Order: sequence, then C-alpha cells, then structure tokens
Amino acid sequence: MHDERFPGLRRRGLLAATGAATLGALALTACGGGGTDSGADSGDGGTPKRGGRLRAAFAGGGASETLDPHLANLFADVARAKALFDKLADYGADLSAQPRLATKWEANRTMDRWQVTLREATFHDGRPVTAKDVLYSYRRIADPEKAYRAKASLEPIDLDASRATGERGIEFVLKRPTAEFPNVLAAFGAYIVPENAGRKAGDFDRNPIGSGPFRLVSFTPGRSAVLRRHDAYWEGAPHLDELEFVVANEESARVNALLGGQVEYAHELNPTTARAHEDKGQIEIVRLRNSAMQGFCMKTDRAPFDDKRVREAFFLIADRQELVDGALSGAGVVGNDLFGKGYEYYAADLPQREQDLDRAKSLLKQAGAEKLKVRLDTSAVAAGFAEAAGIFRDQAAKAGVTVEVRMGSKDSYWSDILDSGTLACYRSGAMPIEAHISQRLLTGSTTNATQWRHKDFDALYRQAQSTRDRTERAAVYGRMQRRLYAEGGFLVWGFADWILGTAKNVKGVETGAPANTLDWARFDKVWLA
Repeated sequence: MHDERFPGLRRRGLLAATGAATLGALALTACGGGGTDSGADSGDGGTPKRGGRLRAAFAGGGASETLDPHLANLFADVARAKALFDKLADYGADLSAQPRLATKWEANRTMDRWQVTLREATFHDGRPVTAKDVLYSYRRIADPEKAYRAKASLEPIDLDASRATGERGIEFVLKRPTAEFPNVLAAFGAYIVPENAGRKAGDFDRNPIGSGPFRLVSFTPGRSAVLRRHDAYWEGAPHLDELEFVVANEESARVNALLGGQVEYAHELNPTTARAHEDKGQIEIVRLRNSAMQGFCMKTDRAPFDDKRVREAFFLIADRQELVDGALSGAGVVGNDLFGKGYEYYAADLPQREQDLDRAKSLLKQAGAEKLKVRLDTSAVAAGFAEAAGIFRDQAAKAGVTVEVRMGSKDSYWSDILDSGTLACYRSGAMPIEAHISQRLLTGSTTNATQWRHKDFDALYRQAQSTRDRTERAAVYGRMQRRLYAEGGFLVWGFADWILGTAKNVKGVETGAPANTLDWARFDKVWLA
C-alpha cells in the first residue's frame, strides 16, 4: 500500500520554487460576496462559508500561457492546472507521495510491476476517470516528439507493456525495479486528462476537461482565467463559487492590488514587503520558512564552465551569508551547492563550503582563466534575483573575474536561460531529491538548465531507483551528490523564506505546505469569511 511498503519521505522538506515569470496586465473585476454557511468546521477562522469569488494574483507567462497541464511550468500554470486537473498522487508537506486519483499502489516482489487502483471520480463532463485515461495521459506526456515536463519522471515506465486490468485498475510494467515508483505518480506535471484530449492545438485553452475541483469559465493568456466550482468533485465541492487567476508580474502590482482590495491572494512577496505589512492589521502575511532554493546555474557544456576548475572557483567565490543577507534581506539560510536541504537523502555530511578567494584565483590560473569575463543573466522575474546578481558581481571582482550583469525579460526569462547563455540566476521548486535529479540532471531531462549530461551519472540514478534497501539507496544518492558538490553546475547559495499575502477575510490557506506540493494553492479548501 502507498504508506506501508514504501513510506517515502518522512522529514519535513524545505520549500523551493520553480520559476515564475513575466509581464502581463492585472485584470480587475468585481469581488464576489460571501455566502451561506457550509456547516464544516475548519479549525482556522471558524466555520467555512460557501460562496464568493476569490481573485489570486500570480506572475504569469505572457501571451504564450496555456492551460495544457502537461506544459505547466510556472507557478501560475501549476496553480491553474491543479484547480482543473488531478494526478494519481501528489507530494505531501514532507514530500512523501500521497494518494489522489489513485487510492492505493502495490508492488510485486521484484518491484518491476506495480498495481494501481483508481478511486471513483468523474471529469467535468460527467465521464468517469478510467485506466484508459491514465494510460493515454502518460503516453501523451512520453511522446518523443514533445518536451512535456514530466517526461523524464515517467521514463521508468514501459508504457507499451503497461495495461488496464479493469476500468479502475492499471498494471504498470517498469523497465527496471523502482523502489520509489509512487514519486513517479506524483511527478510535477503528471496530470490525468481524458482519453484523446489535446489532439488538436488549443484544445485545452478552449475547453479543458479535467477532474479537478474547478472548471473553466474563461481564459485570456497573460491576463486572467476564471474558474467555477465543480460540484461533483470527488473530494467535495470547493467552498468558493468562483476562482479567478489574474496576472500581475510586478511584485508591487500584486501588493498594491491586495492592499486596494482588487485581489484577495498575492503570490510571492519579497521580504521587505512582508516586514512592512506584517502584524499591521491590513493584510495577512504567510511565511514558509527557509524555502526557495536560490542559486546560479553554470552551463557545463560550454566555455568557461566546461572546465570543472572554473566551476569550483565560482563555488569558492560566493560568500553565501552575504548573498542571503543582501539578496534575501536575511530571510533564509545558506546553501551548500546541493538541492533539497532537509529532504530525505540530502548529503548533510558534506562540509559547508566557505568563500576562499585565494583558492578560487589559483583554480582560475590553472584553467587559464585569469581575468575571466562572463555574463550573468538575471531578471526581476523572482525576488532577490537582481540583488543576488549585483552582490555576486562584486564578490567575483575580488577574484579578478569580471561579471557583466544582463537583465532579461520577465516574459521569457525561464525559456531563455534553459539553453542559452552560460551563467544565470536560478531557483527551484519543492520535490524529492530523486525527482529533482530525474527532471534536471539526467541526459534526457527536459529542464536541464546546467546541461549536466553524464551517462555514468544516469546509471547511478537507475541504480538508486532499483535499490530496495533504503540505506543502500541513500548511499547511492550520496555518491551522486558528492559528485555534484565537487563539479556540478548548480551554485546553490541559499534557501529563502516563501511569502504569500492574503486579505483578512481569506481563510483556509495552508501555512505549512511547500510550493508544488499538494496543499500549496489549494483554493478548493479556501473560503471568504
């Protein structure tokens, strides 16, 4: 069963956030009122009230935004996707896989076949969610001609051999034993859509049929999406009548809209804003401590970072505490060039890396990179990015390195830095370390921003997946992290608090859920008091 044979992560993870981006207009509409008493006891703010429209402001992706859940990449995309669709599983606050459309999963003795049982649920058009829908969704994601986000995570599944064992039963045949298969079911972007959905371009933007708590009313890319309660939702109808996502790319626009009563929820506030408004009575500030992984990504496949001595030099140039203090206003903790601080398998035994300018200069000299000049791409797309770039530029100058900071477009920053450039500001979202590796560090990963591609590293990942014993599996992940610590492309300098703002009448917001996890942006559980 899901929580007995393979319990998954049992330590509280730190939140981290995938990129949210870009320019767009803030759509302002009339606020929905309250409603009638639903009769349920919330434990937070009294009894939930049914009714009203909640408006949530997120940074968005401009005119290229889509409601195709398999393309969800930005926070706004994911929040909309989870309102409209479901996955078989999702990550709990401790980053362990929790059942959603799947009620249970069981492995055979060799862990290369898993039986998954679906719950009784319906799509928005009344059709039941079946095994055929699941297999269609996963095969769509795995399309070799596409770059869907969850493709690398689903790679262990032999989808040709996997089959429906009934309307609500699936036998997943795996290419190799996989001890942590439930993580695959919970993978970022692995949403279930009806069979044959998305065959035509724009299908999802016109009429996205999901099994989630809300259904679409209207969608204008880069501006607004209006959703209405799905009364037949399997987990119970949302309290809200309607939910509107509005795009406000500037943090100041989100804050001002919240203060002006034009929205009731503002995603991603910076520490200065939080301090200015915390405990002042006008809005509520929600802090998720030490959460968002912050760093720089170095492209390991091109000069100058194709030389591991240069990468190590940059690790040693960084004064992490200065970056946390300056870029995050102290609202965070230092990192150690590895993702997932506090997560299961995190290599906490590695020594904390400190600034060592003399050693950095020596390494650069050995690499023939004295008086190195390099461009650092950044953007106002995320809190602290521009500040971090300026601070690191000054730190690098002390090692004889000239860093040219270039401000990029908030609309296209994340796609721009995925393949282009050599050095860029970066952050990353909450997921198990195993999932981070599969999505960002394997040869076939579709979001491999550091261009880290090593067949022997891929082989270690497959070995870890196939290792039943948790201690032995942890040892393999430890080997992988030691290599990344020594010569990887992510310079992880800190983990930031994640900050949300809400109107005083918004209740039911989960205060302990990392972004990208099940209870983050759970607008079906929120109500207007």
